[in-house]
Amino acid sequence: MSFAAALMSAMALWLVLSRYQRRGAHRGAGARKAGARRFGLDVTTSQFWLSSLGAGALAFGVVLALTGLMAVAIVPAIVVAMLPKAYYERRRSQRLADVQEAWPDGLRDLLSSVRSGASLPAALEDLGRYGPQSLRDVFGGFSVYARSLGVVPTLEMIRGDLADPTSDRVIEVLILAYERGGSAVPDILQDLAVATTKDVWTLEQVRGEALEQKINSRVVFVLPWLVLVVMTMRSGAFREFYSTATGMAVIAICGLLSLAGMAMAVRIGAQPEEPRVFAGGAD
Repeated sequence: MSFAAALMSAMALWLVLSRYQRRGAHRGAGARKAGARRFGLDVTTSQFWLSSLGAGALAFGVVLALTGLMAVAIVPAIVVAMLPKAYYERRRSQRLADVQEAWPDGLRDLLSSVRSGASLPAALEDLGRYGPQSLRDVFGGFSVYARSLGVVPTLEMIRGDLADPTSDRVIEVLILAYERGGSAVPDILQDLAVATTKDVWTLEQVRGEALEQKINSRVVFVLPWLVLVVMTMRSGAFREFYSTATGMAVIAICGLLSLAGMAMAVRIGAQPEEPRVFAGGAD
């Protein structure tokens, strides 16, 4: 029974991680890797698998050492093995959120530079030097790439690296402003700054409303298994029961229900992804 439960948990973990890898592949490997390098998330497939399986194996060993019950250690191991995935996604989403929040100030910096007589490419170079820190990381190499590739291809490359609907709209308008040029540029930048400020404010509201639901769903999932580990740490009736075939069957059923419930909670609480209308061929 213990071997069957362990095999079932390994298969469940493999399916979860494989689904994550396939879903990432559909987004375009080239653009995703470029965006990951841009935001400090240069993680290979092997590194991802090693970190996930290593975390799961460590959690399995710790819980097994505390309780002496393989069946009890399986579900915590699966959950811990999924933490690297959550960490990498959270880290990238946080970096993208920083860029989104920096756009209004960055656009106002561009507007000030253009009104003072600078061209749009020169204003973008200054943004890479003196703008908000998040946008400095994005536009730091703009001057070099713009001289070798051109302004529009460089902006399209940055758009592909960010892979973010808000940044897509901003950069598409910047491309339009550069191609039209003339006296219309300040007006375009002014309207863009106002619209982007509203977009960022809306995104912050959505994230804030979803945060409490995410915390509650994870606490409800983790708490029963934490109690189970504590109850089986010492020898007694609880450990004896969960050592039997009946106890292992209860753990297996509860584990499947818990994982299914967690998957449903994540799906229900997931924020709908805005389509990248201006993605072009980057994605």
